[in-house]
Amino acid sequence: MINIVLADDEHLVRGAIAALLGLEGDLEVVAQVGRGDQVVDAVHEHGAQVAVLDIEMPGATGLETAQRLRTSAPDCGIVILTSFGRPGYLRRALAAGARGFLAKDAPVEQLAGAIRKVHEGGRYIDTELAAAAMAGGESPLTDRETEVLRAASDGASVSRTAARLHLSEGTVRNYLSNAIGKTQTDNRMAAIRTAQDMGWL
Repeated sequence: MINIVLADDEHLVRGAIAALLGLEGDLEVVAQVGRGDQVVDAVHEHGAQVAVLDIEMPGATGLETAQRLRTSAPDCGIVILTSFGRPGYLRRALAAGARGFLAKDAPVEQLAGAIRKVHEGGRYIDTELAAAAMAGGESPLTDRETEVLRAASDGASVSRTAARLHLSEGTVRNYLSNAIGKTQTDNRMAAIRTAQDMGWL
């Protein structure tokens, strides 16, 4: 039996996935959580061998959670589910330690197969998502430009963004200007949207 922790902030979606996986004879969802920051504790408490994570969750994203699991529960396989076919997400998920990556609307048989493969130490990557990731190319943004865009993504002013990152306002303006140029947009909010759409943030 493969013990699974399922993390998704949409209660109905989470319940449906758990019910469908429960019909598989060798899979058991031992815990369901609605926040990314609850996953690590649930994995340890229930001895889960695989964590199935939605990307967008409160508390911590699926990508952030994957990084935490890689450190605190390295033997736990990680499968990322995404509603967004953003090219950068696949690269970031693999870098975070995920070995499975597929669309949220994939058939349950596909998800079950991905869980088994990851549990055995292999990888399972949705072919369409992989193709989109390859077509999207690498992020042109530096780590610092990415950090500044992410800090400004809630509409924060330059001064507030600078305070959050302990940088000068002039430095933040420079990073934002560079990011606007690299994303070929007209302003910082457009740069943020483009970077989010590409999965770079």
